[in-house]
Amino acid sequence: MLEATGLMVFYENMLALNNVSIRCGQNQIVGVFGANSAGKSTLMYALSGIMLDIQRKEQMAGGERITMAGSIRYGDREITGLKPSQRARKGIVLCPERRRIFNESTVLENLKIGGYLAKPSQAKETMAYVFKLFPALDKLKNRVGGFLSGGEQQMLAIGRALMAQPKILLLDEPLMGLSPLIQAILMRATREIRNERNISIVVTEQYARPVMPIVDYAFILENGSAVLEGTREELMDNPDVKAAYFGV
Repeated sequence: MLEATGLMVFYENMLALNNVSIRCGQNQIVGVFGANSAGKSTLMYALSGIMLDIQRKEQMAGGERITMAGSIRYGDREITGLKPSQRARKGIVLCPERRRIFNESTVLENLKIGGYLAKPSQAKETMAYVFKLFPALDKLKNRVGGFLSGGEQQMLAIGRALMAQPKILLLDEPLMGLSPLIQAILMRATREIRNERNISIVVTEQYARPVMPIVDYAFILENGSAVLEGTREELMDNPDVKAAYFGV
């Protein structure tokens, strides 16, 4: 459904992505694991089209030169040159690293902002689903986003992304800085989103332990390169993966 082939991203003289190819099929959950600076967020920016905006802004400001190469296809269409807004309309929606909710807006306002692409009936139904998925948010509808806990903010960020009616949901390090209990709640919700909404999901994380049990397929990034890939079972049985990403 979503396939990237030979992705290359250069920041000036630094190679951020080196010939990376990944794919996410229909109704799949695909994991992308790697240490800090492995290229996970750059990959998500490339898939969502955000990298095109970053590249354009840097060019206009005379700042860092960003060069990209490779191909991204969605279904049977090449989308490498499509703007992020065009990709979002096609159903490719990014839930970014570090939540990035609107801190001065309430939970309800954040969700309504996320639903700008949805029809009124879709927005109403999806908002009800978000509150069912994350009951904690239902009790905090009128609370300003900046006063939510980290876990509540991440629930809101995912809910806001769902309001955009994704067909492919890109979750960039959704577990960062959260307790094991909240991590488990979010991963259970991620699996429910796939099962109940038929949404394909790509999720990046530094540590594989909380994520690996829900993925169908996964890729390991090191220094911008995809060095290993396989099914959940194949990677969980790999001693090198266990040592690097499970701590065993």
